[in-house]
Amino acid sequence: MNAPMKQPFHASMTPSASARSPFQDRFQRPVEKLRISLTDRCNFRCTYCMPAEGLPWLAEESVLSNAEILRLTRLFMQGGVRQVRLTGGEPLLRKELLPLVKALAALPLQKLAMTTNATLLPQYAEALYLNGLRSFNVSLDSLVPERFAQAVRRDALDKVKAGLHQLSTLEKAHGHPCEVKINNVIMKDFNEDEVLDFAALARAEGWSIRFIEFMPLGKDDHWSHNVVVPGAELLTRIQAKYPLVAKEKAGKNPASRWCFADGSPGEIGFINSVSEPFCAQCNRVRLTADGQLRNCLFSLEEQNVASLMRSGASDDEIYAFISEAIWKKEAGHLINSPGFQRPDRTMSSIGG
Repeated sequence: MNAPMKQPFHASMTPSASARSPFQDRFQRPVEKLRISLTDRCNFRCTYCMPAEGLPWLAEESVLSNAEILRLTRLFMQGGVRQVRLTGGEPLLRKELLPLVKALAALPLQKLAMTTNATLLPQYAEALYLNGLRSFNVSLDSLVPERFAQAVRRDALDKVKAGLHQLSTLEKAHGHPCEVKINNVIMKDFNEDEVLDFAALARAEGWSIRFIEFMPLGKDDHWSHNVVVPGAELLTRIQAKYPLVAKEKAGKNPASRWCFADGSPGEIGFINSVSEPFCAQCNRVRLTADGQLRNCLFSLEEQNVASLMRSGASDDEIYAFISEAIWKKEAGHLINSPGFQRPDRTMSSIGG
């Protein structure tokens, strides 16, 4: 990993607005996607994300306000960001969520999306959709109730299914497409036997099922390479029953994408972050709920954008600060290296 920035930021480093250049790191990778964590709070306790007793939550005053998120999003857009994903924790637990979604949806973004566990979608899905949010990633690691409860430490599979059902009604009711993706973290000897069941679900519902390799991002998650099921192995299993046709390689988008050779609806994706890292084409950065800029899930350093903004910095000063931080983005994560170190934060406090 790179060393943290040593030089303090000075206003003299600030370019004029007309002189701003798009964000780019020292490896000439642009920044086109921004993930914004809306809260570190969550109503699940996923085994690969946090301990059973949970974690200390951020103080409410440290969490970015709606106005602060909008200001920073506009600055990131000036630097080249065209897609924003809202994450958590569980983003549906955020207060005053709908006004924020409406304001973000009004910006000239190519895409506004959310990653959620879906338990609160029965009450929020339609309002989110009508306020401009039309793309949802739902975390769902098992279709077996007992196994699901073991994974998230909550008996909530029926609630997730109800949330997915609510999403499935929106396009028919209101006419605009509603994109649904299922995120499935596969772990050896736990849920790998459900891969074909999820492929069948993709075909039945027309959804995109994305199989994600287990990554070391939780406290006491017992991660090891032995628990990782390579995406290539899952692809072989699915191909044996449901032949697939390649649609897109992983890179600027994290998932390699495959469609069904027989023309059935739905899609299969593989996010092989451990076995086949796609860091060389990474175009994403993250804002934590308390306004820390992180260039990578596995960064060991983060830059306090919130503190600079709350000290009265101008847009130009904030822009220059972000630009310098992004320039120092790491070449890639070191999961497969002897020098790998876990970040201090877990997935829930970084933002999924």
